[in-house]
Amino acid sequence: MSYIHKVLQSPKLFGVSEIKFDLKAEAIIVIILDIHIWIWWLDNNSRLTERLRQIIASHQSNGLGVSIFSCWEVEKLVEKNRLKLACSVDEWLNVALAYPGVQLLELTLPIVLKATQLEGFHNDPADQIIVATAQIHNCPLLTADTKIVNYPYVQVLK
Repeated sequence: MSYIHKVLQSPKLFGVSEIKFDLKAEAIIVIILDIHIWIWWLDNNSRLTERLRQIIASHQSNGLGVSIFSCWEVEKLVEKNRLKLACSVDEWLNVALAYPGVQLLELTLPIVLKATQLEGFHNDPADQIIVATAQIHNCPLLTADTKIVNYPYVQVLK
């Protein structure tokens, strides 16, 4: 059973009485999680390799960044029936963003501008935003997306 399901079933066992997140909170982000890594990690999906799990575990106490754009992507994946959740998207996102170590990263003007200036990168806006987020925050990215992994202008943990 995934962390999300456990918290939703017994929130008090996890010390959760009300889930809130502060969009203005400043945090030190050590690595940024791409959407698939974030989803696989929280749902304890077998597609997340042991190596990727180790990387997340070793960085969790220092900060795991998740772009607000990844939240939009979750909604779109559910809308298009490419992702099934055991609860509403709103509930899933609130619990996922309250997970220990996770910090929500806002979409800022520098990220938007950088996303439009990625030399030689493909045209997927979500990938452009996540790469630009990693570049602006000067943090490595954890992803399984080969188009991002092969892009030479972003640091990717492997």
